[in-house]
Formats: sequence, structure tokens, C-alpha cells
Amino acid sequence: HYTYMSYSSFSSSSSGAFSLSGGRQLVGGGMTRISTAGTFKNRTPSVYGGAGGFGTRISQSTMLSGLGSYDDTSVITNEKVTMQNLNDRLASYLEKVRSLESANRKLELQIREFYERRAPTASRDYSAYFATISDLQAKVPLTLCLENQGVLLQMDNAQLAADDFKMKYQMEMTMRTTVEADVLRLRGVRDSLTLNISDLELQIESLKEELVYMKSTHKEEMSQVRVQQSGAVNVDVDSAESVDLTKVLQEVREQYEAVVVKNKLELDKWFQSKVRWESLNIYKSDITSWTVEVKTSHSELSELKRTYQSLEINRQSLQCLQQNLEEVKSRYGSQLSQLQITINMLEVELQQLIASIEQQQADYKLLLDIKMRLELEIAEYRRLLEGEHVEKKGKLCGSLKSVRSSSGDHECFNFNQ
Repeated sequence: HYTYMSYSSFSSSSSGAFSLSGGRQLVGGGMTRISTAGTFKNRTPSVYGGAGGFGTRISQSTMLSGLGSYDDTSVITNEKVTMQNLNDRLASYLEKVRSLESANRKLELQIREFYERRAPTASRDYSAYFATISDLQAKVPLTLCLENQGVLLQMDNAQLAADDFKMKYQMEMTMRTTVEADVLRLRGVRDSLTLNISDLELQIESLKEELVYMKSTHKEEMSQVRVQQSGAVNVDVDSAESVDLTKVLQEVREQYEAVVVKNKLELDKWFQSKVRWESLNIYKSDITSWTVEVKTSHSELSELKRTYQSLEINRQSLQCLQQNLEEVKSRYGSQLSQLQITINMLEVELQQLIASIEQQQADYKLLLDIKMRLELEIAEYRRLLEGEHVEKKGKLCGSLKSVRSSSGDHECFNFNQ
């Protein structure tokens, strides 16, 4: 660190023109130079100061002047004053330099201590241990990588085996469905063949019945012919040779059995070829369907990932909402408790009001009952009073009638109350 301090120049207008040029002081390893220059004949003093005030010297240089001669005593006096002033200023500057150097040393010490605290402390030589650690670190990832690769290969093999078994299972299922369909179709063919066989058996039965009928008719005709021949009648009949029906039926049966065997062989061949062709088609269709399913599964997986992310975002938002709800509940819990207390008080007052209303209703019913009884009693009293009045009125009318009958006047006066 270097601190530059400039010196102000000054001049003396006495017998010689004396000037102090602006110099620089380098603190902490620099050089202090104070030089003077004059236009007079004698030597010009100059002061050189080292860093910290060490190696300071004052030198004089001679310089010829062309401006005239001056008095030596005045020049010497001025030089002494100037040198004294310069020495005083130099001492003050050197004191400042020492103080600044001490401050710099303190700062450097503090900086060094700070970096020493931050820097790791010097320890023993662990290079051998570090080499061993690096070797172990180089070996451990290799073994781990090999183990991981082995595990990944096992997982891939297991996945491939599972996929292979799945494909085989699906192929077997498709073959099973196709075989079941073929079996159902062949069952229909078998049913149709059984129907044909039953029809042929019915035809054979009908032919047997016809054969029996023809035999019976033949016997009757032969008997008639014999009777006619016994009557000496010779009749020559040219008839075709008789046909052996059993032989014909046997030939027909053999032909149908040969047709059945032929149809069976053809059906077996067709079934085998159909199964092979269907299996090839199934393999091709399964491969295409599997590729399509793989693509669809990849798309579904990506869609599920997106849905999972959206659901995760929704879950986080719901969790935030739940936290906010809990905060609101905790915030308004006291208010809710106060409101609950108020509600309980109002419920108590409501129950009291209901009880008082029921009491007033009971009193009202009681008073209404009393009123009805009083009205009944008043009506009874009125009826009784009206009955007494009628009786009195009847008695009065009877007495008047008796008076009128005695006087010959049969009028009866009505008295109104």
C-alpha cells in the first residue's frame, strides 16, 4: 500500500530566488524527496528521505547564475531558515509516515488474522489417505454400477418374460375363442348331419315298409296265380326280374357312409388349414394390436402423468386451502364459542318462552272451560226463568178464563211482559 503526500511549493524573494518543488512521499517502501532550486551562484540544498525516515541525507548542488552577485551572508541566513523549516516539516511528515506505517501494519495483521481464521488450518499430510480414498471411490462406483446394471438387466428380463407370458396368454385366449367358435360351428354341422341321418333312417324305414307291403302283395298275387293255374288256365306273364331290396338298401347305406367319411375328412382338413391360417392371422393381428396397444399405453402413461401432476397441484392447493381453513377456524374459534354461548342462552330463553306459552295456553283453556260452563249455567237459568214465566202466564190465563166463563165472555187476554 502506497500513500502519496504532496508538498506545497513555496518561494523566497530575498537575495536569491528560492523555490521548493512539489515532491512525492511514498509511504511503506517509497522514497521521500525534497529538492530546492535557486538562481544564485552558491549550492542549492536538497533533502532526500528514505521510507520511514531512514537514510535521510541533505545535499547541495552548485549552480552558476547569470543574474548578478548577491551577498553571501544573506544567502546563508536564508538557507539556514529554509533548512530549519524544511527539517521541521520533514520531521512532521516522518511522524505522519510512522503513524501511517503502524496503522498499515495493524491493518495487515488484522487482514492476515482474518484470512487465517477463514483459511483451513495447516494439518498433517493426508495425501496417502486421500489417495486411498480416491482409489476406494473409484472402485465403489464401479461395483455399484455393475450391481445396478445387473439389477436393471434382471428387471428388464423379468419385464420381457412377463410381456412374453402376457402375449402367450393373449394368443392362447384368442386361439381358445377361435376354437370354441369352430367347435360351435362344427356342432351345427354335426347337428345337420344327424338330421340328415335321421331323415335317411326314416326313408329306410319307409322303404322297409314298402318292401313288406310288396312282399305281401306278391304273395297274394302268387296265390291267385296258383289258384288260376289250378283251374287249368295257363297265363304267361312276362315280368321283369325281381329286385333285391336289401341289397339296394345296403348299397345306399354304403354310399351314404362313404359320403359321411369323405365329408368328415374334408372337414378335418379344412379345420386344420383354417386353424393354421387363423393362427397366422392372429399372430399378425396380435403384433399390430400389441404395437397399437404399446403406443396407446405410452399415450395413456403420459396422460396419466399429466393427470397426476394436475392432481398433485390440486392436492397442494387443497392442502393450502385446508391450512387456511384451519387458520380461519383457529381465528374465529373464540367468536364461535361466544356465539355458541349466545345461542345456548337464546335456547334457554326460548324454552322458557315455550313453557310460559304452554302455561298461558293451559290457563286459556281453563278459562274457556269456565266460560262455557258459565254460559251453560246462564242458559239453564234463563230457561228456568222462562219456564216459570210461562207457568205464571198459564195460571193467569186460566183464572181469566174462569172469570169470563162465569160472565159469559170467553175472551182471553194476552199479557205481554
